[in-house]
Formats: sequence, C-alpha cells, structure tokens
Amino acid sequence: MSGLRASSAIAGAAESDLGAVAGGMRPVDLMVQASMRALADCGLTLGDVDGLFSATTQLPMAPLNLAQELGIRPRYTDATNVGGSSFMFHVDHARAAIAAGLCEVALIAYGSTQRLVGRSSASVQELDPWETPYRPVMPVTAYALAAARHMHEFGTTRRQLAEVAVSARAWAQRNPAAWSREPLSIDDVLGARMVADPLTVRDCCLVTDGGAAIVVTSAERAAALRRPPVLVLGAGEAHSHRHITGMGDLTRTAASESGARAFAEAGLAPADVDCVQLYDAFTITPILFLEDLGFCAKGDGGPFVSGGRTAPGGVLPMNTNGGGLSYCHPGMYGLLGIVEAVRQLRGEAGERQVPACEVAVAHGNGGVLSSQATLVLGTAGTA
Repeated sequence: MSGLRASSAIAGAAESDLGAVAGGMRPVDLMVQASMRALADCGLTLGDVDGLFSATTQLPMAPLNLAQELGIRPRYTDATNVGGSSFMFHVDHARAAIAAGLCEVALIAYGSTQRLVGRSSASVQELDPWETPYRPVMPVTAYALAAARHMHEFGTTRRQLAEVAVSARAWAQRNPAAWSREPLSIDDVLGARMVADPLTVRDCCLVTDGGAAIVVTSAERAAALRRPPVLVLGAGEAHSHRHITGMGDLTRTAASESGARAFAEAGLAPADVDCVQLYDAFTITPILFLEDLGFCAKGDGGPFVSGGRTAPGGVLPMNTNGGGLSYCHPGMYGLLGIVEAVRQLRGEAGERQVPACEVAVAHGNGGVLSSQATLVLGTAGTA
C-alpha cells in the first residue's frame, strides 16, 4: 500500500448551475460558481486555497482564467488535461502535492458551456490522419466500434446496452437536479434514432452546460471542517492511446491498470464497494469498466447489468445521480461523478441514497477510451 492511503480527503463538493445556463455565461463563470459553493460546503475561504487544478476544452489555460476570476495566486498549479478523467488525475496529483508540502488546500474545478455555444465551438475537433478518410463522427463512431466488437466477441446485445440507459434514468428520476427524468424503457432505447450502429441517441450522453468543484486537503484538516471527510483510500492512473485506431483491443481498456493500482493501494476489492460512479458517455462504457475494474469477468458486463442489477434496489448501485446519460454531461463528466460519490459517502443523496454507503469508486474516462483513472473513496470508518 502507498503511504498516501487515507492521507488526504475531499472536504467540499458542489456543482455549478447545470443543464442550459443563462446566456452570456462563460466556462470560467461556472467554475467560479462551483468553486465558491464547494468552499462554502466545507467552511473554507478563497484565502485558504493555495493549490489550483483545472482543465476544460474551452480554455487552454484554465487555471490561469480561474485564478484571475477568483483573485488568488496559488503556489501550486496543475492543468493536466487528458479528457473526462482529468479530475481523477487531479485528485491523485493534489494528494501528492499536499503530502509533499507543496500546497495545503487544493481546489479542483471544471466548467463548460457546450450546450450554449454548441459542441463544435466547445471542443477542438482533432482527427487522426488514418481515420479522416472514413469521415468518422467523433467520438460516437469510436464508441460504436467498441460496442460492435464487444457484441461480436462476447455476444453482448443491444438490449443489454439499453439496460445501462434505463438504469441511469431510474436513478435520475430520484434526482431533482437531473436533466432527463421522464420514464425510459428498453424499447424506447432500442427504438430511438440510430446515431452510429449499434448506438441509438438514447445510448449516447446528454449535451448540457455545467461544472463542478471539489476541495482536497489533508485528512487531519478535513476532519475539523464542516462536513464529514471523504478519504482518498486509493488512486490509479493509466492511458493507452490517443486515437481509436491506436487502441490495441477495442474491448479492453487501461481501466484494468488504473483500477488494479487503486484497489491495491486501498487494500480493498470490488466486493467491498457499495456504489460506483462510472463514466457513461455511452452505454458501452460502464460495461467495459465493470469488467476491467474487476466487478465481473471480461465479457460478462452485458449479463451483469441486466435485470436492473445496477438500478435502484440492484446489487451494485451505479451512477446514482443519473450519470452522463440522464443527469448531465457538460463535455468532461469526471468531476461530477466524484461529487456524487462524495454525497453518497456523506449520506446526503436524498431519495437516491445508497444505504450504509462506506466505500465508493469514481472512475473517469477520457478521449476515446484513451485515459482511465480510478478513485477508491471511503468514510472515516474505512481508514
């Protein structure tokens, strides 16, 4: 086990406004909004912040924008951007910086106005020269390839993919902040407009505005603050490629590496986990991550999610806020999954609360199954 186990904690967590934000809002405005809410959540102030971590597709130098708007001069800064998993990377880096004495209070923030300005204006459209002749619609084409290969290799069905979307919607119906809360059936998913075979529009994440922020500090300091500390028991990072044509196996991701590292450090196993927040940009991704993180064997992800096993009342509560499929997906979702894990561990999730939740996994994915990062989080009783 690493000497960093349980040395740091998430002390504050909050979202910005979500869904469709007011005209004129900028990504940095949402980052500021979420940051101030996260600081208020734990009872700290801007004067306490000396570490700043941020990444967004719309601002190449996001921490500089955020620091200017907040009026602070942090002594430690990290702008690591590896897509939607960036914020799990940030937590891992923040705890190392805190342990090394490089900062004491780390603020991690994200914001996006992709719905307001349009996805094409919010993200750089980077294409690989080997892929361009085939005119892929990224990223959905890449994830459709992974889904099709999983179906071919393991017999996964479109109905099993649809189970992921239906489970997410069932959780969203318990979350007043979720963007999509109307009933959704498996037939609704299967009968929706096809986007990239085998993925219909209901297999694809939402396109929303939004942001989030968390405050990370030492476990000792967090214990004296306003909210129960959420300890970072283990963390792991990995990446395997940039473009989908560089992926060695479309059904196996680097989550097998990041998850193994996180669980080994935590001294825990998937069987010890009470809920999971898995990046669900498309219905195939949670199936891949359940397998690669060790919750089921490779190829068994489809049967594992069937029959409401990840929905309310199921054996493994997954994406309990509704996830990127029904709650919100402002371009890079990872930080919002961390916020939900924090709320579950604090017992603050209202109607969607998982009983006796003491260990949660928040897993992030970036690019086209490119970067993976896993956090194993726990309550003070798990230290």
